[in-house]
Amino acid sequence: MTKTRLETFSDGVLAIIVTIMVLEIKVPHEATLGALLRLWPVFMSYLMSFVFICIYWGNHHHLLHTVHQVNSKMIWSNMHLLFWLSLVPFTTGWMGANHFQELPVAVYGVNLLFCAIAYYILQKTIMAHHTFPENLAEAMKKQEKKGIVSLILYIAVIPSAFISPLVSEIIIVTVAIMWVIPDKNIERALKD
Repeated sequence: MTKTRLETFSDGVLAIIVTIMVLEIKVPHEATLGALLRLWPVFMSYLMSFVFICIYWGNHHHLLHTVHQVNSKMIWSNMHLLFWLSLVPFTTGWMGANHFQELPVAVYGVNLLFCAIAYYILQKTIMAHHTFPENLAEAMKKQEKKGIVSLILYIAVIPSAFISPLVSEIIIVTVAIMWVIPDKNIERALKD
């Protein structure tokens, strides 16, 4: 399989995920500001998840630029990532519909944790099957360290949700901020 097919399929799945999430925001039947304001938890959960899907899309894009040849381990590692990402609309909708209550926030945290684990596995699979120039290998190791920090923070989200969902949400937003700032190391290494 070519890298292009893997990228195209992944892009399509991620586009569908974002579409499903936005369709979960139900149009109010009242033409009032109050009706819109009642949707704030649903919209906020959508916004958080939209940012995460965009982060995964960008990082996936950069990661696949390092690939020369796709093998079956990479395909299944990628499918593993797409599986966990495909559950994001469900956990997003449940969290928003239940106004960020403890259990839905914890389940959302579990979903994000498994997405991060799957991405880490994909990255390790790619790194194990390719020989990279020193600068690219170094850039990927930096991203790997950031991924490990994210995993630790996601683990903290789960028990925190039962103590204070707000603390969990702050941790989740912190991870997003960590990743939303683009990592130019891989881009620079690929240009060299």
